[in-house]
Amino acid sequence: MQEKKKLLQNTFIIALGRCSTQVLSFLLLPLYTSLLSTSEYGNYDLLNTISIFIIPFITLLMEESMFRFLIDAKDEKEKAKVISQSMLFTFFNIIISSIIILIIGSIIHYDYTIYLIFFIIASILSTLAASIARGEGKFKIYSVFSFLSGALTILFNILFIVVFKMKEEGLFIAYILGNTLVSLWLMHKLKVNKYVNFKNYDKKQMKEMLSYSIPLVPNSLSWITINLSDRLIIVSVLGSAYNGIYSVATKFPSIINTFYSFFYIAWKESASKAVKEDNKNEFYNDIYINLKKFLIAVSIMILAALPFVFNLLVNKNYQGGYIYIPILIVAILYSNLSSFCGGIFAAYKETKIMGTSTFYAAVINIVVNIALIKFMGLWASAISTLASSFIVYIYRRIKMKKFLTLQKDKYIFYNILMFIFITLVYYSNNIFVYLFGFIICLIYSILLNIDMIKAILFKLKTRN
Repeated sequence: MQEKKKLLQNTFIIALGRCSTQVLSFLLLPLYTSLLSTSEYGNYDLLNTISIFIIPFITLLMEESMFRFLIDAKDEKEKAKVISQSMLFTFFNIIISSIIILIIGSIIHYDYTIYLIFFIIASILSTLAASIARGEGKFKIYSVFSFLSGALTILFNILFIVVFKMKEEGLFIAYILGNTLVSLWLMHKLKVNKYVNFKNYDKKQMKEMLSYSIPLVPNSLSWITINLSDRLIIVSVLGSAYNGIYSVATKFPSIINTFYSFFYIAWKESASKAVKEDNKNEFYNDIYINLKKFLIAVSIMILAALPFVFNLLVNKNYQGGYIYIPILIVAILYSNLSSFCGGIFAAYKETKIMGTSTFYAAVINIVVNIALIKFMGLWASAISTLASSFIVYIYRRIKMKKFLTLQKDKYIFYNILMFIFITLVYYSNNIFVYLFGFIICLIYSILLNIDMIKAILFKLKTRN
């Protein structure tokens, strides 16, 4: 199928744009953790999480609807309607919500209210610009946008934190400036202004777009609630310092998210277009099997490599987060696999399933976290995150049968054994055991993905 080739190309283009800044940002973690206290980093992480929670209420995820409807747009006139309605709807909601946040922030005396408002605006501008570029299939310029956004934010971080010693405020300003400037640049490049016009309002299409996006809101909010509830419960029961430690612990499992995000951005377009193909079931299954093998390999290799580098990357004040990483890695793995299923639901425009599954998961996450945190500390947050991610994955696998049946994992027994093995190695505190574990995991990862590796090498050979 031609769509498979296009998916790989788009994934590679996106990875080129995002990978370098992601790696650099990760390597700067020692700098941030040495200059910021656990409480200061915890304050930044909490504001970031709160903004992510508020945004779906403001936008109703119209940017997702805009992306999906742009894929089906047949001409410039339809494109203008989709973009115009999405932009005007979102900008109006930004104005109203900013006033509300300002009032609430004044009442509760939140110190970072102004930062929160501009943080939210910067995030929304970024998602709007990115959705237009992806919806029009302009992945190369989207890749450039991702690189510039990440690079500029990192440069501002260094300037404000290292040079001006601005602590968490420096992180806020760096994010706001980096994302806003590059988003405005991308909108200018895409000539968005020529599409935005009140005359392009179409009541019927607006209803269709909202009927697509609104069911996505509980899905997004439930995922965010899982993350936000962890932070709020940790801060209220254990304190901001513990939230800083937990936040750093989640940075390492997020490496899996980084790799997956390269794929998922391209996957949403390919999944939507493949719906019209006759052999879509074969296409979906082929991608799912290869994706799962790759994510498992990345997961076990992170666990195998971390004992060698963790102390080098993280200041001693944050090193208590080391013990929670294995369970968080498994949680991220299931989260990404369930996200793959979500891409197929979105392709069929069955977005209600996504919201229902994550709502149940969010409830379970909160209940488990509250019930255990006084007795287990940060372990409660890690366990509740794993439980919620696993439940979403199982629920979506069952619901997926309405559209297709995903093949069972014939390597599941060996994969479980490998995770048990590398977890025991991870906690061994022995350099020779670490080295042995790393070699075994490397060999297993190569064997697990040998067909994919051969295919890539064959293509490179034939090109030369």
